[in-house]
This record gives sequence, structure tokens and C-alpha cells, in this order.
Amino acid sequence: MTYTLAELIIHTASKAWANDGEILASGITPLPRLGASLAKTTLNPRLIVSDGENWFADAPIPPGPRNGKDYVIEGWAPYDRTFNNLWSGKRHAMVAPVQMDRFGQANISVIGDHAKPKAALLGARGFPGNSISHANSFFFPVHNKRALMGGEVDYVCMAGYNPARQMNGRYPPGLDLRVIITNLCVMDFGGPDHAIRIVSLHPGVTFDEVQDNTGFDIVRPEGAIPETEGPSAAVLAEIARLDPNDVRSKMLKDNPPGRRD
Repeated sequence: MTYTLAELIIHTASKAWANDGEILASGITPLPRLGASLAKTTLNPRLIVSDGENWFADAPIPPGPRNGKDYVIEGWAPYDRTFNNLWSGKRHAMVAPVQMDRFGQANISVIGDHAKPKAALLGARGFPGNSISHANSFFFPVHNKRALMGGEVDYVCMAGYNPARQMNGRYPPGLDLRVIITNLCVMDFGGPDHAIRIVSLHPGVTFDEVQDNTGFDIVRPEGAIPETEGPSAAVLAEIARLDPNDVRSKMLKDNPPGRRD
């Protein structure tokens, strides 16, 4: 089966919401958003989806131009309703931070010293509250040591499993970090003491390549590491239907194939 890396990522991302039931699925940036859409139509029809702006939709609305097509809108999604879902834990977001460390702490605010940064980005925005209120997964389009870094992130915007930052000797009760998807592999927090471990390698990628591009040691399970499952012909057809503007082909440099071999 021929597929692109973007389509492999969309397919893999969709599985993050497969068993979530009736919650708000928020995929931040187009590939996670399409992953949430694919989950809605193939794995978990109970998911709540939005148009990425201010409406809850009956069915996924594609990214990019809508070309005059009407979509069924189920309700208004202002901050009030969104935060009611968020604070109650009825949300699973897949976010795209610029940095993450070995504890799962994430940064979207600044690069360098906060007092005099090399680059000012979005600011912490909703990351602090999100991280202690509902499940979070992560997407990195470029897996390297600048993104998955050694030490601690330059500015902690999202709580993680850093024991030095526990409050009263425990983690926040709502902290639930799940899956990390990159252009090289899939990881989770299932190692000892929530250490980041490898779950699968994308076709043609080796563990050594992943480790060489990561600033901390990744937990490697015993035995062979599974290969990330590629999308079927039916799934590829559904992705194409959900993304009629082919936004996915523009998200990764040169739109590489999903299989290197």
C-alpha cells in the first residue's frame, strides 16, 4: 500500500481518540485535526468535533476552503462551552508544542531565557490549565533534539511528570499525558515513573535514529519494536474525503512517503 508520511501520521493520530467515548476531540494543527476527524468517522462516532473556530459540527469539517459547501452545525462553541468541557475533563487534545523534555513538560512560550528570549512565541495560553484538566497527546512534525530536548524545557507551560515540580509530594490529579507522535515514531509515557518509551517505529526508521535525534534516553522495550501500522485503502479513501483540499500534502517538507524502504 502506498501512502505518505502525513497520511501515516493522520491514521496513527486517530487511534489516540479510539476509546475516549463522548468527549471533545481537539487536534491542534492540520494533521492532528484530520486525525480527530478520522477517529470520528471510523473509530469513535461519539466524539464531539468542532470546525476549528467557533462551532460544534455534526460531522468533521475539512481544513482549508469550504468551497461553498454547507455543513451541519450542532451548536455554538464559545469559550464558555469549550471551557466547561475542558475543566470537566471531557476533552482530549493533541497539541504541537515547540519543546518537550523527558518529563513531558511542554513549551509554546519562548525560546531561551524568559526575561530576554531568543524568540517569543504564543505565550503559555491554555497549556497550564489543559495539562491538569484533561488528557493530552502530542505531535512533533520534526523529531530532533531541539524539540525533544535534554534538561528541562526553556519555559514550562504544561505540567509533566517531573518529580521536582510535584505539589505536596504528588502530581496534579488531572494530569494524563498519553501519546507522542513524530515524523519518526510513536512514543508514550509507559516507562518506569512515566518515562517516555518507544511504542512503534515508522517504516524504515531505526531505534538508533530516534535515540540520536532525542535529547534524553528513551525507554526501549525488550524484544523487537513494532512497526507503525500503515493505513488501509479504505482509510486512505476516508482521509481523502475528509481533506478534499489536500492540506495534508503541504504539512511536511516535500510530502515524503510513509515507507522509506
